[in-house]
Amino acid sequence: MVPARLRPADPAAVQGALTRVRAGEGERAELKLLVKHYLAVLETRAPGKAVEVRVPPYAAVQCVAGVRHTRGTPPAVIETDAATWVAVATGELTWAEALDLGRVRASGERTDLSAYLPLG
Repeated sequence: MVPARLRPADPAAVQGALTRVRAGEGERAELKLLVKHYLAVLETRAPGKAVEVRVPPYAAVQCVAGVRHTRGTPPAVIETDAATWVAVATGELTWAEALDLGRVRASGERTDLSAYLPLG
């Protein structure tokens, strides 16, 4: 079950936020909505606790099946900025492109999210 803080957003709100962000008119609240929405979608599509995906300062989620960590830094971590996360989640940027460009930092097993992307 997805925690209350990370639930997929209303589709109309997502579409409106995407339109404004793509036009360069989006505000921090809209970027936050998109980040949390796509992290929630990822969590439902790739359930598990083996990988932590971090999009500071907005949110982080644990996903992907495998060995679960309970304390400290997880063995598999992905970190990126909000704009990159929205781009890979929507298919504007592929996972491989984001890695090659250095816009995503990924370490550990199971950190290739390309099988789950794009999310919407």
